[in-house]
Amino acid sequence: MFFLGLWDQRVKMPTLGGPARSEAVATLGRIAHEKLVDGEIGSLLEKLRPYEESLEHDSEDASLIRVARRDWEKARRIPTDLRSEMLLAGAQGHQIWVDARANNDFAAFLPTLERNFELKKRYAECFEWDDSPYTPLLDDFEPFMKTTEVTEIFDTIRPVLAELVREAPRIDASFLDVPYEPELQRDFAERVLATVGFENGSWRLDPTVHPFCTSFSTRDVRLTTRYHPTGLDSFWSTMHEAGHGLYAHGIASSFDRTPLANSPSFGLNESQSRTWENLVARSRPFWSHWYEPLQETFPEQLGAVEFDPFMAAINRAEPGLLRVEADETTYSLHIILRFDLERRLIEETLSPKDVPEAWNEAMRELLGVDVPDDARGVLQDVHWSSGGIGYFPTYALGNVISLQIWSVVREAIPDLDAQLEAGELEGLSAWLTENLYSLGRKLTPKETIERLTGSSTIDPQPYLTYLRDKLSALAA
Repeated sequence: MFFLGLWDQRVKMPTLGGPARSEAVATLGRIAHEKLVDGEIGSLLEKLRPYEESLEHDSEDASLIRVARRDWEKARRIPTDLRSEMLLAGAQGHQIWVDARANNDFAAFLPTLERNFELKKRYAECFEWDDSPYTPLLDDFEPFMKTTEVTEIFDTIRPVLAELVREAPRIDASFLDVPYEPELQRDFAERVLATVGFENGSWRLDPTVHPFCTSFSTRDVRLTTRYHPTGLDSFWSTMHEAGHGLYAHGIASSFDRTPLANSPSFGLNESQSRTWENLVARSRPFWSHWYEPLQETFPEQLGAVEFDPFMAAINRAEPGLLRVEADETTYSLHIILRFDLERRLIEETLSPKDVPEAWNEAMRELLGVDVPDDARGVLQDVHWSSGGIGYFPTYALGNVISLQIWSVVREAIPDLDAQLEAGELEGLSAWLTENLYSLGRKLTPKETIERLTGSSTIDPQPYLTYLRDKLSALAA
C-alpha cells in the first residue's frame, strides 16, 4: 500500500490529492518504521543467530536472517519522528517540484531543497563514518560503499569521458529532431516490451513527468515513461525502465514478501537498466531486426533514412542539457555533476541557494553546454524533491558494472548477436534471470559482482574501452 501510494501519486492521482496523500504516506511510513525497529525483532534475530551460523552463507534462510538483521540494525538508529518527517517532506516535495519545473521557478523549489537536505544531514548524524557524512546516504542505495570509493571511480572516468566528448565525430541526426506521434511511440515500445521476457499480465506502461519503475511483487511491475512530441528518446527511456522491471520480475518468487525481494544495490539494478537501454537497444544486432518495423511505424520520418545513418545517430556522443535524454558517453558526466553538488551540500561547502549557479558552471566545464533556464538545469530531476539524496552515483556505477557483466554474458551466450538479429530477447533475459536477478538480496553487491565476474572490484576499464571502440567506429 505504501509504495502503491507513491506510484499512484506520480502517475494517476489528481493534483489536489497531493496533501492528503503526503500525510498518508508519512503515517504509513511511521507505522512501518515503528514495527521494524521494535526490540522484539532484534531479540528474535539474535535467537536465530546459531541457526544462521549452521547454514551455508548463501542459503535462503541464512541470507534472509543476515539481511533482515542489517536492515533492523540500520533502521533502529533513526528516530521514528525523523523517518516520518523525511517521508512527509519527500511526498510533499514532489508536486512542488512538478510545479516549479513547469514554471521555471527555482525560488519556489528552494524551501523544499533546503528542507530535504537539512533532514538528510540530521539522518547522516545517526551513523558513523570515516570519510564523509555523504556515506550514510550513499549506503541507502549502494550498501557498504564509501564516498571515497565512488570518488576514485569518478576521478578515473571523468577525464576520459570529457576527452571522448570533445573528440567525438559530429553526426547528422536531424531526422530524429522532428515530430513523432506519441501514441505511435507507445505502440512501438509496447511491441518490443512484449518480447523481452515479461510474463503476460505482469507489467504495465504509463506516462509520467519523470520516468521510473516500481514493483509490488515479481508479477506486478509498473513501468513509466515520458513521451515527447519530437524525437524517439522515449523508446530508450522505456527500455531503461524495462531493465529495472526485468530485474524485479526475475527475482525468485520464494523471496516475495521478504527483505530478499529486491536487488543488492541500486548500482547493480542500474547496470541492468543501462544494459537493456544501451547494450541491447542501441546495438546493431537489435536494430537489424527492429529497424524495419520502426520505419513502418514512422514512414514519413524514417522511410528514406538508411540503416547505417540511423545507427550512427542513435549512438552519437553529443552534449545536451537533460540527463534522461543523454547519450551513453555524456550520461555519466551528468551524474558526476550531481554527485559533486549533493556531496558538497551535505558537507556544507555549498549552500542550496547557490546550486543553480554551481550547476550551470559545472555544465559548462564538463559538457561545454550553457544552461538557458533552471527548468532544463537544476530543476530537471525529481530526486532531490523526494529526498533521494545519495541515489545519483548509482546511475554511473551502473554504467560501469553493466560492461563488466556484459563481457560475461557474451562469453556465456556465444550466439547472442544472432539471437538479437532474429528478435529473440528472451534467451538473454533468461540467462540474466538465472544468474543475477533470481538472487535478489541474498548476497552483498560485491559478492554478487564477484559471483558473476570473478572480481569484487568495480572496474571502469571495460566501460571506457567500450565507449572508445564505439566512437572510433563512428569516426571511421
